[in-house]
Amino acid sequence: MPHPAVLPLLILVSYLFGSIPFGYLVARWRGVDIRRAGSGNIGATNVWRVLGARSGLLVFVLDFAKGAIPVLAAYWIAAANDRSGNLGWSRESLGVAAGLAAFLGHLFPVYLRLRGGKGVATGAGVVAVLLPIPTLAALFAWIAVVSATGYVSLSSLTAAVVLCAARFGLTDRPLAPANRLLTVFCLVAGLLVFLRHRSNVARLIRRDENRMGESPTMLLFSKVVHVYALGLWFGSMVFFILATLSLFDTFQKLATSETGRPTWLRAVDDFDAAKATQLAGIAVSPLFTWYFPLQTVCGILAAATALGWCRRQAARLVDRVRARVLWLATCAVLIGWPLAHYVNQLRLQRYSDEPGVAALAKQAFGTWHTYSLLLNFAVLTLVSVGMGLAAVLPEAPPPPPRSKADDSPI
Repeated sequence: MPHPAVLPLLILVSYLFGSIPFGYLVARWRGVDIRRAGSGNIGATNVWRVLGARSGLLVFVLDFAKGAIPVLAAYWIAAANDRSGNLGWSRESLGVAAGLAAFLGHLFPVYLRLRGGKGVATGAGVVAVLLPIPTLAALFAWIAVVSATGYVSLSSLTAAVVLCAARFGLTDRPLAPANRLLTVFCLVAGLLVFLRHRSNVARLIRRDENRMGESPTMLLFSKVVHVYALGLWFGSMVFFILATLSLFDTFQKLATSETGRPTWLRAVDDFDAAKATQLAGIAVSPLFTWYFPLQTVCGILAAATALGWCRRQAARLVDRVRARVLWLATCAVLIGWPLAHYVNQLRLQRYSDEPGVAALAKQAFGTWHTYSLLLNFAVLTLVSVGMGLAAVLPEAPPPPPRSKADDSPI
C-alpha cells in the first residue's frame, strides 16, 4: 500500500469503528431506546442507570475496546511498515490519529446523526494504550471521586484533569518536539470531555446532578476497593519497616563481625559501624520512591470509599469514625512525604566532605528523623484501626417486601 493512503484510511476506519453506538445497540437488544430513557445519553453510565449493572458494564467494555483497538491497530501498522521503510509516519502519529478519530466517532457517530456519548469510556481505551501510566493515575482518581461522591460526571472530569497533570508531571519536557504530540492529545481529549459535560457541570453547580444509586453492585465495588487499598496500605508499611530494620541490622553485623562478610569486604580495613549505617541508609533511600506514592494512593482510595459510605441513608457511627480515621491517616502521609524527603537529604549530608555541612546535618538529622518516625508510627496506628474497622463493613439494604401481586401465578 502506498504510504500516502495509510493515514487517511486509518482515520476513516477508526472513526467508523468508534462510531458504533454500543450503548444504543445493547439497549435496543433489551427493548429500550436509550436516547429516550434516563438522561438520553448512549454511554455506559446511562445504560447502567436504566438497564442495570450488567448492561452498563458490557457497554463500558465495548466502548473502551473501540478506543483501544484502533490505537493497537495503528501501532501494528507502524511496526509492520517500519520494517519495509515505506510508511512515512511515526508510531505516535498513527496512534494519536487513530485514537482521536475513534474518540470523535464516539462523540459524533455518523450512524446516529452525530449525537453520541460523553466519550469517557472510549477516551479511556485510547489513552490506556497511548499513555498507560497517566491513565492509571486517572483511573485511581475516577475511582476515588465516584466512591466518595457518587457523581460519575465529576469523576470523569477529575480523571481528565489528572490525566493531563500526570502527563506534565511524569514527562521530562512534555512540550519538547519528541513529546509534544501526546501532550497536545491529552489536552485536546481533556477539553473535549469538558465540552461534552457542559450540562453536567451546570447541574453540579446547581447541586441537582444525578448520583449513582445505592445498588448492591456499587456497594460491593466500593467494599472491594476499600479492602484491597487498606490491605495494601497496611502491608506496604509493615514490609517497609521490616525491610529497613533488616537492612540496618545486616550491615551492622557485617561491620562488627567478619563472620559471613564477603572476601572483598574483608579487605576494607576501615569498614566500621558508621560506614555500615551510611550504606544501609543509601540502600533504604530508593524505597521512598514508591513507599509514599503507594501510601498516598491507598490512603485516598480507602478514605474515599469510607466517605462514600457516610452518605448512605443507613450510615452508622462506625462509618463516620472509619472515614475520619482514614482521612487523618492520609493527611499524615501527605505531611510525612516531604518530611521524609528532607530527612533523606540530611542522611546523605551527614557524610559530606565539607565538615560544616556534615556537622549541621548531623545536628538536625536526629530531631527530624524522630519526628518522621513518630509520624510514620501514627499512620501505622491509624491504618491498624482502619483494618480492625474493616470487620464491620456496610451491608446492602434489604430488598423491598414483595406484594401479594408478586405471588400471583400470572
